[in-house]
Amino acid sequence: MMSNLQSVLSSGRMAVTAEIGPPKSADAETVRKLARHLKGSADAFNLTDNQTAMVRLSSIASGVVCLQEGVEPIVQMTCRDRNRIAMQSDALGASALGIRNILCLSGDHQCFGNQKEAKNVYDVDSIGQLMLLRKMRDEGQVWGGDKLEKAPELFLGAAANPFADPFEHRVVRLAKKLAAGADFIQTQSIYDVDRFERWMSQVRARGLHEKVHIIAGVMPLKSHKVALYMKNKVSGMIVPDHIIDRMKNAADPKEEGIRMCVEQIKHLQSIEGVHGIHVMAVAWEEKVPVIVKEAGLLPRPVV
Repeated sequence: MMSNLQSVLSSGRMAVTAEIGPPKSADAETVRKLARHLKGSADAFNLTDNQTAMVRLSSIASGVVCLQEGVEPIVQMTCRDRNRIAMQSDALGASALGIRNILCLSGDHQCFGNQKEAKNVYDVDSIGQLMLLRKMRDEGQVWGGDKLEKAPELFLGAAANPFADPFEHRVVRLAKKLAAGADFIQTQSIYDVDRFERWMSQVRARGLHEKVHIIAGVMPLKSHKVALYMKNKVSGMIVPDHIIDRMKNAADPKEEGIRMCVEQIKHLQSIEGVHGIHVMAVAWEEKVPVIVKEAGLLPRPVV
């Protein structure tokens, strides 16, 4: 059975995804309240997996809470914390619980968290992870070859960063993720639209936009300070000076950040090969319905 996200993308409509950050506690009510507030503002919602290498409510458990509220989850699954056995087991568990969308990620290195002494796993990278899960879904086998009595129903996603260096390798890595089994791609937050358009031109030149659904990422800025942090402290992120200046000179930085995000969404929708928008309102999830509405992306389709 297709997930709602897969159905929307397959129909050719512009998809919308967003994020819900699980809490640093066993309080499922936090996720439940966000799911209720955000319901109807996106086709599916990412449940982050121990984001920034900090212990949080598990992405699968959070995804089940979303399902209970009638909200479709995209469960993130990092390679940092799992070997191939755990990945395959979690994929079976997620599918058994009704979760269809899995986003395969390397994961933030533990040095960014508050338990830097933790041992990472990285048994396989995100490309290997895609291969593992695709084999389970398409061939009904675990990686070791054993047959599954019931294969998981999965719509597999991966991440892409058009802003990392070297730039010419970005589309090559994207092609590898497609070959490994990615059905959809969510990109890093886009502030440098010119560079994103150059990346998309390379994507189209290889015909990759016809083989995978590309969902362009946006993140609203709250302040000039946040914009500077994104520019100077977050690796693989490009924030042009005109964005920095606009936030610095804004009478109301939060409103300006939302206004800019809406402008970016409208521009990104016009780029050939962009099939959706991914709104990452980190610790600002309550603004997702506002952003999606002002961008003209409501109501979401029923498919």
